[in-house]
Amino acid sequence: MPVKIRLARHGRKRYAYYHIVVADSRAPRDGRYIERIGSYNPNTNPATIDLNNEKALQWLSNGAQPTDTARAILSYKGVMMKKHLLEGVKKGAFNEAEAEVRFQKWLVEKEAKIQAKKDELAGIKAMTAKERLEQEAKVNTERAEKLAKRDAALAAEAKAAAAPAKEAVAEEVAVAEEAPAEEVVAEEVVAVKAPAEEVVAEEVSEEPVAEEAPATEEATEEAPAAEDKAPEEPKAE
Repeated sequence: MPVKIRLARHGRKRYAYYHIVVADSRAPRDGRYIERIGSYNPNTNPATIDLNNEKALQWLSNGAQPTDTARAILSYKGVMMKKHLLEGVKKGAFNEAEAEVRFQKWLVEKEAKIQAKKDELAGIKAMTAKERLEQEAKVNTERAEKLAKRDAALAAEAKAAAAPAKEAVAEEVAVAEEAPAEEVVAEEVVAVKAPAEEVVAEEVSEEPVAEEAPATEEATEEAPAAEDKAPEEPKAE
């Protein structure tokens, strides 16, 4: 029966991962399989691949045909390279020792490429994080400036609104302070005027008494004289 190395889908929506299986080509994609030889998770960067190279190489040697995606995974892990070298050994192009040396050299180069990619991704991630922090700091600074301007405007408005109230209070205080002073002045004026009026009243009351006393005496003295003279008037004939 035709056998294929392919992927069987698992996981949830928008987060799928795959099992690398050996199955009958007539079986459903996610149906029964003969053997599972690894897993593939494309959700990470770089993708996470766990593969049993020996079993994969054995199935390839027995005639299993990988799908396009499975072939790319096998090539990435070096299974296809190992199969190519073993075919060279069978043809007599070189021996197994040379094939192993070439394969190890390929593995070193492949690991170097993978590590370089990881380092590049880590650098990009760090740079992205730095840029994100700078952008956040810039946004926070702009926000702080806007808040400071708003607070300053509110403080100015509050100060402008409080100025008339303060002026009114100051006027009331000034009026309240001036009113007692005027009352005190009025009281002092009244107090000053009162003794003066009393003195004038006393002087007015005393002067007539001093002047009238002699007048009454003179009147009393003149009265008998008038009485004495009264009989001297000529009688009518």
